[in-house]
Amino acid sequence: MLRHEEIEVSGRAPKGHFVVYVGEERMRRFVVPLSCLKDPTFQKLLQKAAEEFGFPGQKRIVLPCDESTFLTLLTSIL
Repeated sequence: MLRHEEIEVSGRAPKGHFVVYVGEERMRRFVVPLSCLKDPTFQKLLQKAAEEFGFPGQKRIVLPCDESTFLTLLTSIL
């Protein structure tokens, strides 16, 4: 199940999930299942995020897409 929360919400993701931030003007926090990491399209999005924002030393994974695109991708995966 996909959950999203405002960026101000802090805390750890439940076991078996991870957190990403998505959005252009207003970032939103999404808690997504680890199973999404197996999807090739999601992997490409993570690779693009690493190229644009880098991961080492980052506390947040920010994905370079708008919320609508991200939700469409997740709907096709889940």
